[in-house]
Amino acid sequence: MRRLASVTVLLAVLTALADPADAEVPPVPPHGRFDQPYRGFAPPSTLLRDGSPAEAGLDPGPIDDALRRVRSWTEPDPGTGHPMFSGAVTLLAHDGVVVARRASGYALRYADAAGTELAEDRRIPMRTGTVFDLASLSKLFTSIVALQQIEAGRIELTAPVARYLPEFATSGKGAITVEQLLTHTSGLEPDLPLWRDWPDIPSRFKAVLDVAPVNPPGSTYLYSDLNMIALQLLVQQVTGRRLDLLVRDGITGPLGMAHTGYNPPPSARASIAATEFESDPPRGLVWGEVHDENAWALGGVAGHAGVFSTADDLAVLGQALLDGGSYAGHRILRPDTVREMLTDYNGAFPGDAHGLGFELDQRWYMGALTGPRTAGHTGFTGTTLVIDPASRSIAILLTNRVHPNRNWGSINPARRAVADGLARSLAVRPRRGPDAWASIIGDTTTNGASATLTTVPLAPRGDRLTVSFDAFVDADPADQLLLESSSDGVSWRAVPVRANGCGAPGGEVNALTGYGDRCWWTVRAKLPASGPLRLRWRYTAGDEYAGRGVYLDAIRVGDAAGTLLDAERDRDALTASGWRLATR
Repeated sequence: MRRLASVTVLLAVLTALADPADAEVPPVPPHGRFDQPYRGFAPPSTLLRDGSPAEAGLDPGPIDDALRRVRSWTEPDPGTGHPMFSGAVTLLAHDGVVVARRASGYALRYADAAGTELAEDRRIPMRTGTVFDLASLSKLFTSIVALQQIEAGRIELTAPVARYLPEFATSGKGAITVEQLLTHTSGLEPDLPLWRDWPDIPSRFKAVLDVAPVNPPGSTYLYSDLNMIALQLLVQQVTGRRLDLLVRDGITGPLGMAHTGYNPPPSARASIAATEFESDPPRGLVWGEVHDENAWALGGVAGHAGVFSTADDLAVLGQALLDGGSYAGHRILRPDTVREMLTDYNGAFPGDAHGLGFELDQRWYMGALTGPRTAGHTGFTGTTLVIDPASRSIAILLTNRVHPNRNWGSINPARRAVADGLARSLAVRPRRGPDAWASIIGDTTTNGASATLTTVPLAPRGDRLTVSFDAFVDADPADQLLLESSSDGVSWRAVPVRANGCGAPGGEVNALTGYGDRCWWTVRAKLPASGPLRLRWRYTAGDEYAGRGVYLDAIRVGDAAGTLLDAERDRDALTASGWRLATR
């Protein structure tokens, strides 16, 4: 069993954590906790049901805020004159409870590529059951089918693809393995204009078999649609069946995903979100058929794109994986296979963590739910699925952001906002007493913004001070939490600290940072003191992504004679700027 690489939570200090599945399973945390992560799969009996955030132990405020923001992005922006996307469906679930399911905007809104809006009576409002073209989320279905064939013994993960598909060996691809297709380390280029440069489906598939790698296999990470088309050809070869039938019989049928599949019938068009007005190729409004040009040119069934689905059906797939590969008594994968699917195989390529089909640990769209086991995928049409085993949570945002055209900009802020809303609804409980100090600048990404928590002047009795506190840090790696000292309240210097937590001892560092561990650290420091001084805790935001937050608790300062400051008893001894007292 491979081991998951831990996120670095102390600068170059904390060691990698073992795969939680290899450890003894601890007692089950309560609902709604961010700082007590789950270590194993949910009970196989866990089924999705509707409920309020309160029923799931969540704070409804961040969820409501995320839903408001998604709705606002379906309205024209004064700066651009158009919305971020025409419409959206948002679904959030925690511990089997669907705590939010909201539709906003329109499934059909525009009359042309320029963005001329249809008359109100000709528009189709978005509904929670609207069907979306998932685009690259389809890769997850292809990957699951491949893993099912591995379980059945028809394929070996580390075997060359050419063992099963001999014609794939051409042009220097003989060494490419099944694993490299699943992890996008095969060396194949991102795509080919199959729809434009080859005349028919057989020649288009042959082009994928004939293409030469642009990098030596295994030498780099390069996301490629061709990997999944090759995987499609592989599973079709070893089973003698088409990919769409394998998906139907192996995934959507057993899981009861009745609204998921390829090539929806024309009669379903009114229930499907419209996508782009295309002129090259000259398809006009693409609505009810796959948007991706190559998938369209391959007949609508392709390894990289082509699946249509709803938010509720995707939630079932997500819950099946959280449950260890089964749902409502129907198993699609073994638990050990799901564990491997959510294990990082790309440790050699920092920042490109990838399991077997799933992307892992991608803050640019997973937001504050990000961790080493957080899995997901996005789609070009504006779709997003995030599955967080550590909190047993699912965040889904489906949009038709390419309607009326693909040039209206990125929707990544919306993707993060949805994940952030769910993450911030989960509690971080104080370590000691009824509350803890929480930073309020973590909700922004203002580069260089700082929050300070400063003591009154302290007069040590002796030549040394000892400082202890508990810290919860889930922030962007560019953010830093420092302990500093000053004799005059003007000039400050960093105080090295030593932190322990999450089962990994830490050495001495100047700053605390990082995300993904989701637990409190116990922090200690010693510093010389020749006279009165002040201490302060300074949290500085970087210019990237905010995480779940930074918390301080149980602050104590002592000297040779005993305790000088106990913040649990004397709150007035601290002056806060950018911090607040929080109960969760």
